Amino acid sequence: MNMIKKYTGRSLLLAGLVLTSLITGCNSSSGTTTGTTTGTAPTVVETAPINTVTDVALNSKVVVTFSEAMDDTTITTSSFTVVGLNESALTGTVSYDAASKTATFTADRPFTASRLHTATLSTAVKSATGQALAAAYVWSFTSGTAADAIAPTVVSTNPLDVAADVVINPRISATFSEAVHPATVNDSTFTLSAGGTSVSGVVSYSNRVASFTPTDNLVINTTYTATLTTGITDIAKPANALAAAKVWTFTTGSTVAKGPAPVNLRTAANFAIMTAAGITSAGSTTITGNIGTSPITGASITVACTELSAGSEMFTDNAEPVNTCVSTDKNASAIAIGDVGTAYTEAAAAPAGVGSNLNIGAGTVTAQTLVPGVYTWGTNVNLTGDITLDGGANDVWIFQVSGTLDLAASKSIFLTGGAVAKNVFWQASSTVTLNSAAAFKGNILAKTDIEMISGSTIDGRLLAQTEVRLGTTTVVTTP
Repeated sequence: MNMIKKYTGRSLLLAGLVLTSLITGCNSSSGTTTGTTTGTAPTVVETAPINTVTDVALNSKVVVTFSEAMDDTTITTSSFTVVGLNESALTGTVSYDAASKTATFTADRPFTASRLHTATLSTAVKSATGQALAAAYVWSFTSGTAADAIAPTVVSTNPLDVAADVVINPRISATFSEAVHPATVNDSTFTLSAGGTSVSGVVSYSNRVASFTPTDNLVINTTYTATLTTGITDIAKPANALAAAKVWTFTTGSTVAKGPAPVNLRTAANFAIMTAAGITSAGSTTITGNIGTSPITGASITVACTELSAGSEMFTDNAEPVNTCVSTDKNASAIAIGDVGTAYTEAAAAPAGVGSNLNIGAGTVTAQTLVPGVYTWGTNVNLTGDITLDGGANDVWIFQVSGTLDLAASKSIFLTGGAVAKNVFWQASSTVTLNSAAAFKGNILAKTDIEMISGSTIDGRLLAQTEVRLGTTTVVTTP
């Protein structure tokens, strides 16, 4: 409860003298003062609805997840607002869930149909240690025409149901058909057991994916049951719960996956190329997999339909591409580009490489054989020789590059020992270039643009937060 007190001039004088003596005492003992805040500024990890998404249900709540514990008294209807275009700010209530570090704005009325809405968190929002947001956080979304009365469903699980020979150090996860409320995904609603005995682990949720990470390795050659209960709900008002508990089983083998946990690409995994600023082709490109762009207009895609393999599609949440191919779900691109950003952040946040995994070659990497793990550079990276990634089918590599990434002409990334391209992630904070006749492996998560020079190939994905440029006779194949 906030309390306002009135002070007389005498009281203020006495308070000032006491405060002065306290500050003087602190300074005299150590030469420093004790501040009222500690740590760094909190950040927004994700939102629901995500930025620029369209067709948002009229009865949707607005949910934001923070990077750290927050001071709930600073998150109010004054510091967390939602307003429709040319409308007054929505009235409603704001709540905060400490366990999931999420704040929720619940409007008193449905959104106006087919209208752009802007949500804002002001710098009055502070962390539990007193640090304010470094700047106001603003995002927008467009409402649809109907309310959400449909129960969320589980569209995929990892491991798959009745999977065999699963590694004994898995991250069990489930992907939902829509955003669910983070506060409803916890160790009561997502459990793992074997023979009726519960397994301890850490439950987390991010952008439609619930994850369970066991505290210890699982027992070899043992069948496990994962369960999601109907306590999990979406973000509608009133909330729609899972229609029925989701239960699946898998059996472990004896293998331990090496390297970090794989980066969860979410719906971006459905694309060979996804960008925020367009895809250009110089011609004669071969692409196996879907391509898309958001939020820029689809006219920024100049790939010809004939350059897409059978079954591949173009997606855009704005206007159709110049070369129009079938686009069955335009909103898919808006969701996927959000997932690209989430995956980039997740890859960048993986514990940095140490020892021999840190700054190999000071950024100039000649022929190397690299085992699973996280590799980190604080510089641009030039791969001037063939790179071999040696490991098993469940092993993972994450490459973190603080700058540009360049694979030299006619050089290759080789996978040996059963390693697969889908488990290789290249996170770069600047331009990625695959030079002429270079052969690349893995998923590229670029903060800016990606360019494939004529004749280069990739067994992987091009996921760029600006644009992708394809030279002639380039080949892109989704793992």
